[in-house]
Amino acid sequence: MPARAQGLSLIRDAEIEDTIRRMATPLFQAAGLTPSSVSIHLVNDKTLNAFVADGQRLFINTGLLMSADNASQVIGVIAHETGHIAGGHLSRLGKAQQTTTATALIATVLGAAAGIASGRGDVAGALITGGQSSAIRSFLSFSRTQENSADQAALSILDETKQSAGGLLEFMEVLEGQELLTGASQDPYVRTHPLSQDRIEAIRAHNKRSPYTEKDTDPALERAFQRARAKLVGYFEPPTITLRRYPPEDTSVPARYARAFAYSQVPEPKKAIAELDALLQDQPDDPYFLELKAQVLFESGHVQEAIPPFRKAVEQLPEEPLLRTELARILIETQTKENLEEAVEHLKFGLSRDNSSAMAWRQLGIAYGKLGDVGRSSLALAEEALMRGNEKEVRFHAGRAAEMFPRGSPEWLQAEDMLLALKNRKE
Repeated sequence: MPARAQGLSLIRDAEIEDTIRRMATPLFQAAGLTPSSVSIHLVNDKTLNAFVADGQRLFINTGLLMSADNASQVIGVIAHETGHIAGGHLSRLGKAQQTTTATALIATVLGAAAGIASGRGDVAGALITGGQSSAIRSFLSFSRTQENSADQAALSILDETKQSAGGLLEFMEVLEGQELLTGASQDPYVRTHPLSQDRIEAIRAHNKRSPYTEKDTDPALERAFQRARAKLVGYFEPPTITLRRYPPEDTSVPARYARAFAYSQVPEPKKAIAELDALLQDQPDDPYFLELKAQVLFESGHVQEAIPPFRKAVEQLPEEPLLRTELARILIETQTKENLEEAVEHLKFGLSRDNSSAMAWRQLGIAYGKLGDVGRSSLALAEEALMRGNEKEVRFHAGRAAEMFPRGSPEWLQAEDMLLALKNRKE
């Protein structure tokens, strides 16, 4: 979607989402939350920020992930935000939604989640636009009392999960230097989460007595975070910056991964493939290395060559809907009946696991259309239009589908449900 210029946007990436989920799950459990009930969203924004909304939705900026030195710092931030959720600090937002302005603001934040696409760093769905950004920052800000409460909850959660609060302190110390900056120069996290010396001192005091302060982060989780950070740097930073941060003489996994993304942006596909082949030589079944290699081949015009590595990636992670959507997109490009039918199966499976991807619905509509199944194509395109809020397209596609399927059939009911959803929105 051409939403990049409109303001903040959400991105989808299977590997990064999995890494954040692995960090967050023990914290959610320790706080008495059901992990599957908490939605995690990645915001395409280079500033340091993370916030919660609508009770159990956690938003994390890519800038925070790219700036963090280690997984412990991100874990500390997630623990703090978990403290806000567990402490019921969002209850006032529910009351605030009684006003039209507040409802519109929170809808801007939450509605963005409905239109996000899938795949490697695909930007989709405007999150905050224009002058609304400052109003939303104010709307989602917390008091110093709530911040202290969230800090204490975070420290208890980290102790409960036997993890160090050292990362949380490091993050706070980074923000401490911004207190003297003007509002426009501060990162959003400082403006929505008021910082005080008392908060920092309380965390330091905790670290002096906690038995887990010197405990290292799980090495596997640290490796996963370093890969996720390298991926974001390689994809979003200019290649010159990426190559300075990860020079060619650095042969570590994160460095090769970041350079592969950087070379794919130039584009220099041969150099990207060379980095990926070196990674795959040591880890031939890594689904995310295979995914990126397939993407590079596809984007450089080698469509047929891209299919085998992507199929292998899906074989390694058969339950991951984002990978299936991207494989389907490549299969659709081949235009062959066999591949189109395979694409339909991948998309149907993926949507059965996560039906919130507008991109997946669109690809399903395209695949059905190329197979000549106009009715099911219209149904899928109507679902996509409904998620993007395009009422005109919903009426057109759902109306056409309702006319093409027998009354009372599952397809007819699906079309009627969408038309009814439009009617209820107006009421």
